[in-house]
Amino acid sequence: MAHEENAEFFKGRGAQVNTHNKFLKHKYVQEHIEGLDEQLLENTHTQLFTENPKKIVSESNSPDLSHFHSINPYQGCEHGCIYCYARNSHEYYGFSAGLDFERKIIVKRNAPELLEKYFNKRGYQPIPIVLSGNTDCYQPIERKLKITRSLLQIFLKYKHPVSIITKNNVVLRDADILSELAAMKLAHVNVSITTLNESLRQKLEPRTVTGMSRLGVIQKLSEKSIPCRVMVAPIIPGLNSNEIPDIIKAAADRGAVSAGFTIVRLNGSIAEIFTDWIYKAYPDRAEKVLNMIKACHDGNLNDSDFGRRMSGDGHVANSIHQLYKMACVRFLSGREMPGYDLSLFTPKGGKQTSMF
Repeated sequence: MAHEENAEFFKGRGAQVNTHNKFLKHKYVQEHIEGLDEQLLENTHTQLFTENPKKIVSESNSPDLSHFHSINPYQGCEHGCIYCYARNSHEYYGFSAGLDFERKIIVKRNAPELLEKYFNKRGYQPIPIVLSGNTDCYQPIERKLKITRSLLQIFLKYKHPVSIITKNNVVLRDADILSELAAMKLAHVNVSITTLNESLRQKLEPRTVTGMSRLGVIQKLSEKSIPCRVMVAPIIPGLNSNEIPDIIKAAADRGAVSAGFTIVRLNGSIAEIFTDWIYKAYPDRAEKVLNMIKACHDGNLNDSDFGRRMSGDGHVANSIHQLYKMACVRFLSGREMPGYDLSLFTPKGGKQTSMF
């Protein structure tokens, strides 16, 4: 049955279920509610929750993300991308990785203040920090709250390098700050484009902007000399893997200087969420897609092995790697992201001078 004809499909959201949170002892079920006097009501609108963390910069030293520093001003993401690896982190807050991830957004309003304190720690040495290491810093609520913009103002104030990952055109609002940072070799923007097929995007990433709009982001930022990389990610074999050359070419035509990719992995609750989704959205090809994903991850949907978890291996993964490399050689030859200038960073106390 086609997606449009599937009465069970919950439009406007990516996940179609609220998976059980493994950290919780009890859970609500709605399969048998005949004894209730009235229908069990659930708030389907997006809700905001405020968190006041004591630190804002996450530091990762895993083998395939060595010295990776990131800031996530929001936890949960209204974009609703069905494949998002960040869904699992929502369970630490007592929520589900499914629909809760898209409808219950945790906001860190004190993020700019914490970042400024971080920059002024004694002996701090600058290292590029990524905005959106987990969830998109330019998701819809950012239009109103402007936490990401305030963070960028702190990066500019201290002349600190920053890299952004986003799939939303709200980033164009902050082109003024990014232009100043880029002029000092302090800014990179990574625009994630999963597909240029609008029908697929609406099901896969229901509350994101279109692929063409993201190409427009690359063009407009590039025209302002802000270096852009296109992230063809994640590649889902059997769904969007054939689009790799088209996406890289389109991005290169609009000024992108680099590309990157990952192969989808379905860890934790995401395996259940994705499997439920694909049988509802694409029942005719669900088995094929799931089997091809397993072929990239040693026969499993879950994959936590460093090195393989994001790039995959096996014949399906190898064909994706070859297609990606050929597209980069053909469309991005001679281009590269500029390096960062780490020498400009200046804390409140001024630059530290060497004794030697």
